[in-house]
Amino acid sequence: MTLAARLAPFVPVRLVAAAARSVYPRFEPELARLGDLCPPGCGTAVDVGGWYGPWTRRLSGRARRVVTVEPVPHLARLLAAATPGNVRVVHAAASDRPGTARLWLPPGDQGDRGVSSLVRRDIHARALNVRCLTLDSLDLHDVGFIKIDVDGGELAVLRGAKTLLARDRPALFIELEARIQPVGPVVSHLAERGYAGWVLPGATWLPLSSFDLEAHQARTSHVVAQGLLRRVLSFRGPGYVRYVNSVLFLPDGRRPGGRHAGDVRRARQVEPVRDDGGHASRRTG
Repeated sequence: MTLAARLAPFVPVRLVAAAARSVYPRFEPELARLGDLCPPGCGTAVDVGGWYGPWTRRLSGRARRVVTVEPVPHLARLLAAATPGNVRVVHAAASDRPGTARLWLPPGDQGDRGVSSLVRRDIHARALNVRCLTLDSLDLHDVGFIKIDVDGGELAVLRGAKTLLARDRPALFIELEARIQPVGPVVSHLAERGYAGWVLPGATWLPLSSFDLEAHQARTSHVVAQGLLRRVLSFRGPGYVRYVNSVLFLPDGRRPGGRHAGDVRRARQVEPVRDDGGHASRRTG
């Protein structure tokens, strides 16, 4: 168990949530660059696996509406009480069918570590029953962006959003961990639907087709054991290695930042990443 996980039970939950929202852009730098992920004028953004709300909070300043799906009871209550008025919190797990399922957690964890999942693995020891639903069943409209962090249940979430994806063609930001599930099935599923992946290993977006994500994760797996706190505070000198575990999937030839891959001026270049942190922190009225 990491240091942060040991300390969390002794710290007020609202303080933990505020700290998580504050430091998370350093841990996941894509969060500070929402302009490259979430299209301008986004009507609805969806946060699947809200945790303490770092994505929900930033998205609430970028999209007109945010729908956050969170299965852990106390986290769903926290999000409902502490997020802006344009956020709707749904206490459930997103999957490919409605019903009830077992949400697995590590021993002694109430969901605060952010590794609960409908897919059981070796770190899990106990489970609680949670309601399941599909994103298609939420009757969402004008969806421009979906973030998915479900520790192994990615394909089920995508299958449960079949109609939504075909209709609105949103950008998708998905955490993919080869140590939990093979990456290939998700990539293939989305490729069949006209989506291509992009990753941010440094300061520049790279096509997933030119970046071996599974090999990278195997090579940098030691970073995962350091825990969130140590990874956030680590010195970022020449030897710094970032563990990449999230992929931006864009449809129909789109590129990070909203441009089309067919743009003659950009056709032979990789789009540089802009720091959109200031924009992302603004609220919409």
